Amino acid sequence: MMTTRHWLAQISWTILLAAAALMVAGWLGIARAEQIAESSGRMLRQQIVWSILAVAILLLVSAVNYRRLSRSSYLLLVGSVSTLVVVFWFPAVNGSHRWIRLGPVGFQPSEFAKLAVVLALARYLSYRENYRRLSGLLAPLALVMVPVVLILREPDLGTSLVFVPVLLAMLLAAGARLPHLATVLLVAVAAAPLLWTQMSREQKSRVTALWEDTSPGARVGDDAFHLYQSKQMIASGGLWGLALDHDRDADPALVDNYVPAAATDSIFSILVGRYGLIAAGVVLGLYLLIIWRGLAIAAATYDPFGRLVAVGVVALLGIQVVINTAMLVGLLPITGLSLPLVSYGGSGLVAQALGLGLLSSIAARPGDRLAGEPFRFVERTARRAA
Repeated sequence: MMTTRHWLAQISWTILLAAAALMVAGWLGIARAEQIAESSGRMLRQQIVWSILAVAILLLVSAVNYRRLSRSSYLLLVGSVSTLVVVFWFPAVNGSHRWIRLGPVGFQPSEFAKLAVVLALARYLSYRENYRRLSGLLAPLALVMVPVVLILREPDLGTSLVFVPVLLAMLLAAGARLPHLATVLLVAVAAAPLLWTQMSREQKSRVTALWEDTSPGARVGDDAFHLYQSKQMIASGGLWGLALDHDRDADPALVDNYVPAAATDSIFSILVGRYGLIAAGVVLGLYLLIIWRGLAIAAATYDPFGRLVAVGVVALLGIQVVINTAMLVGLLPITGLSLPLVSYGGSGLVAQALGLGLLSSIAARPGDRLAGEPFRFVERTARRAA
């Protein structure tokens, strides 16, 4: 059993400190959003409490052997899918069935479903070699599509877009052939018209809003309002951001650049509008630091399950960052996806802390060296046995 001293010596402090810094950036963004809305500060107080809980969870999971989750990975996925079904029995919030509330306590099942899918995929790909054939990709694809369809029906377009890129990243890390992955990607592109028919009118309008005229002086349609205001807020920040002593009446960013979902989906534009492009560089740099450290952990891990979990967690974080920031500058449709560790919300913060805790646990337990390429070990062993 790992001693406390041994664990403290091997924990990934880079991940912990970078995650904590991103949470603090989230506090600044939420405080700014509440200043714009002239609210009481309740969201900031709640986020601070959730952040403390998230750090505690990260440290606790780091101390637990991640391999214990391997046997229960499928069970965790079944439980997550069940909550994605149960969520439709609860009242809709802002037109979406995304929350399960039991009295004062509530959570968003889709946030935990992301991590459950990563664990289940890691379990499946660790003990199979048929993913090296095109037909063998059908099972992991089906495993992913079940939660995707349920989340899309909530509706939650942003979260549903995360799963397939994570699947492709984990298949690539597991050794799937590039031509097979390209085929899967082409099939996904070909199925886009079918996805379009299943989208709500609001979801479709967010896609078409990318091509609306939002030049200065032009009339902005309702569907393009969110994107236009987000770009205006980012532009108002300049390089260094607004002066700290501006009052509300004299501050154009407060008066004219109201952004919907300021503390959640649009918090990146709020941060840049207040603290400038320097803040954008710092936030993105912290994400890159976590991603770099996570990939280094994956490369140093000889346990197939651990390496795949590490790749999945890193891909999950990176893809959400790309989608969230790209949608706020007009490169992707506004999809309602939060910024990891920064956006307001307890469910997302706890789920992300669990993932980073697993990453730290893997870093502390790289495993024994089986072969130079862990995912070829089973394949070579099978050949020798034959």
